Amino acid sequence: MIYLDNAATTALSDQALNTLMAVSKEYYGNPSSIHGLGRKANQILRESRQTIAQTLDVRPEQLIFTSGGSEADNLAIIGYALAHQDKGKHLITTAIEHHAVLHSMRYLEERLGFEVTYLEPFEGTIHPSQIQEALRPDTILVSIMYANNETGLLLPIKEIGHILADHQAVFHVDAVQAIGKLPLFPEQEGIDLLSASAHKFHGPKGIGFLYSRIAKFDSLIHGGKQENQHRAGTENIAAIAAMATALKEQTTRQKEQFQTIKELKTYLVKGLDGLPFYLNESGPCLPHILNVGFKNQLNEQVLMRLDLAGIAVSSGSACTAGVVQTSHVLEAIYGKESSRLKEAIRISFSETTTTHELDKLIATLKEIIGGTH
Repeated sequence: MIYLDNAATTALSDQALNTLMAVSKEYYGNPSSIHGLGRKANQILRESRQTIAQTLDVRPEQLIFTSGGSEADNLAIIGYALAHQDKGKHLITTAIEHHAVLHSMRYLEERLGFEVTYLEPFEGTIHPSQIQEALRPDTILVSIMYANNETGLLLPIKEIGHILADHQAVFHVDAVQAIGKLPLFPEQEGIDLLSASAHKFHGPKGIGFLYSRIAKFDSLIHGGKQENQHRAGTENIAAIAAMATALKEQTTRQKEQFQTIKELKTYLVKGLDGLPFYLNESGPCLPHILNVGFKNQLNEQVLMRLDLAGIAVSSGSACTAGVVQTSHVLEAIYGKESSRLKEAIRISFSETTTTHELDKLIATLKEIIGGTH
């Protein structure tokens, strides 16, 4: 199988796997226990938190370990909104966010009486001026993703952070697609809350973290006093350690890998020459994601035939019961009636992708599409 769906999840790196297995076997104590095995596990927990904090240039106590990016998004948005609703009940986000953000916002709207402004992309992206215009005295939180999971679009995070510096609203950034791929330092970019998930940077599934500069927000999981009383439950020490290993590994080779993936994307686009394709790009993008459409070709049929040929890509949108759903991201950019919604596929790379694999993809696409246009 040729795997080109790395925006959905990445393969566990050898180093992360080794850490996961070793910690699972040797450090199985509960980190909240006071006996020797508990203290050993707690040491691994502290060291892992320190490793991740160093990559972000933040303090270890500002990290809260979660089950992944979705929980981190929920904790940041719902937890902060509930704890600070006395300051206002207005929130701002965009129409192109991940559903973990959009559904959290909708929950606050429908169940708890918050008001949310959903910014629509203008000329294919979100502009800092849109944030400035949407801000109100009662705005308490702005949530904008760093990189879009369907198109790779990079949002103007630093500029937005600068705008919010003089406003009471805190800045939450869903950095799930960006972390490990780009230099990312929350304090330098004016980010107050940042979500990450390990399985997007060759760590294990089911583990992530929330960076929080904010001390006060409601917990969503109640019970023990773990994670500075922000998230109850015994920590998954092995997964946390593996996540720290994976992030350190990715950060160490970040510049080199970024260039490699940029070259792979260029190689693929050149290889598609001759086919009736277009790119769904409208601004600066991560090279790790290529959202491409083929004129008059239904994406679900292209995806099925690629899968039969042993090539894994995706539509970049939710898939329910085997039916490809319309992309809310492309809908926001191009409109509900655009043919692009049913033609787009997402190809996403990692540093393990080879030109040989891309040659096979190109040849297969030419076989699928070349005979039908």
